[in-house]
Amino acid sequence: MWLATRGMHVWGVDVSPVAIDLAHELTSLSGVADRCRFDVVDLDRGLPKGPPVDLLVCHLFRDQRLDQAMIERLAPGGLLAVAVHSEVGVGPGPFRARPNELRDAFGELDVLTDGEAEGMAWVVARRPIG
Repeated sequence: MWLATRGMHVWGVDVSPVAIDLAHELTSLSGVADRCRFDVVDLDRGLPKGPPVDLLVCHLFRDQRLDQAMIERLAPGGLLAVAVHSEVGVGPGPFRARPNELRDAFGELDVLTDGEAEGMAWVVARRPIG
């Protein structure tokens, strides 16, 4: 919704029908539903087909099998923003990124910022133009 209120066209996916219903409701109440599409998608089955995007945000979902598909989905100059649970500061656990995992996974992009602390890891990177 934040992106839509700033003029972007948004396609959100989540495995939870409840989350998708809530997203529809919130964007409708905020007057930005015309710029939003939401679908129930199980990312364990892969990234859904779609056109190149200028911004791809992945929040609290980590599956290394999607890394290359996310890179390829970016339009030239497009931004990737990923924030996931991490082992850094809390120790190993299911679905937690290992130290430096995101930087290694998305290193072919131009990494603008990344970090790891207190159980979180994040990266913002741009696909080179040309």
